[in-house]
Amino acid sequence: MERMHLEFVGRVAVLKFNHPEVMNAMGGQMLRDFADAVAQIKAKGSDVRCLLLSGNGRAFCAGANLQDDDADRKSGEAGSSLRNSYHPLMFELRGLEMPMVTAINGAAAGVGMSFAMMGDIVCASKNAFFLQAFARIGLIPDGGATFLLPRMIGWGRAMELSMLAERLGAEQAQEWGLVNRLFDDGESLEKGALEVAQRLANGPRSLTLIRKAYWQTWSNSYEQQLELEAQLQNEAGRSDDFREGVSAFLQKRDAEFKGQ
Repeated sequence: MERMHLEFVGRVAVLKFNHPEVMNAMGGQMLRDFADAVAQIKAKGSDVRCLLLSGNGRAFCAGANLQDDDADRKSGEAGSSLRNSYHPLMFELRGLEMPMVTAINGAAAGVGMSFAMMGDIVCASKNAFFLQAFARIGLIPDGGATFLLPRMIGWGRAMELSMLAERLGAEQAQEWGLVNRLFDDGESLEKGALEVAQRLANGPRSLTLIRKAYWQTWSNSYEQQLELEAQLQNEAGRSDDFREGVSAFLQKRDAEFKGQ
């Protein structure tokens, strides 16, 4: 893949945006490589149990590459590009059968911020920043930003970021609940985010079910969510990891989960 870099560190798939010359701005080739990388990760099955998404160079992802040859955008049909390319990828990330960690090493702007928010655990270096840049070029937030952002930081803050298109520094983003863990610099971020990902990769099968439950809570009624909990608890209770967890607890030892 030309625009994405994928390697496997134990049970963790480490995937990085790989076009640092343009701060990892998202073009057509990067989108295609991203989708290909996700397919490769899924093909590994239970051998891979966590995805860590970051960026090479000094940025996470600076949004869409406005210099890229995108026929839909140039014809005034930017929505078609979203439907045909971005949306399927977002659905794939949402439906992953594993936890996802994002490590924000610099700018997370435009749709790059949307990808950053997809992480179940969002890590960031102190020099990172988030930017809803769309209004600067006369567009609206996309990539699921209008769904995720108000639910993560509140209506008023989401409107402010989207309409004023001002930078949100990593420390303030953590105060607002957008970032889970903050690191001093890029080096400590890379190490720390990988440690978080490895911890999740060594966790039980139920982590995937937890992820599924929380994604659905935004569209379910209270009654529907209680029923979903019962269904997912049945699935978790039938897992080898549940039996191992109970045995480890009774034997006063650390559990050795296998994701099954």
